[in-house]
Amino acid sequence: MNLGTILPTILYAHSTRLLRWAIGINYFWFGILKFFNGLSPAETLAKDTIRILTFGLIPDDVNLLLLAIWEVGIGVIFLSGRFVKLGAQLAVVHMIFTFMPLFFFPEVSFSHAPYGFTIVGQYIVKNLVFLAALLIILKEQKR
Repeated sequence: MNLGTILPTILYAHSTRLLRWAIGINYFWFGILKFFNGLSPAETLAKDTIRILTFGLIPDDVNLLLLAIWEVGIGVIFLSGRFVKLGAQLAVVHMIFTFMPLFFFPEVSFSHAPYGFTIVGQYIVKNLVFLAALLIILKEQKR
């Protein structure tokens, strides 16, 4: 065997682990940013969305802190490889909620609804890829 056949074989054999690590890095990184005021580009959108979802009953700063903990927790779970099924389930719930701004804030999500996305809309819709990846990870956990 040569490197041209060994490398793809190794990558394929570990593809689910690599997918889990990639998602884990994203969750950990994006979550850490939310611990620092003004550092996350999604901070305002997250606060506004969660405020609607919680009917304004929880202060924005508390919501953002809880979201940061949730995201970092998912990242740690995926990077550690422990409790992956739980992490994937928590991430699927999170991903579903990330689509809410498309409905709550169409003026921020679309330049021409329903097909012309703003950068915010693109940021949200790319989560379809994350959602599909999470379903693959969940499927692998059932084996």
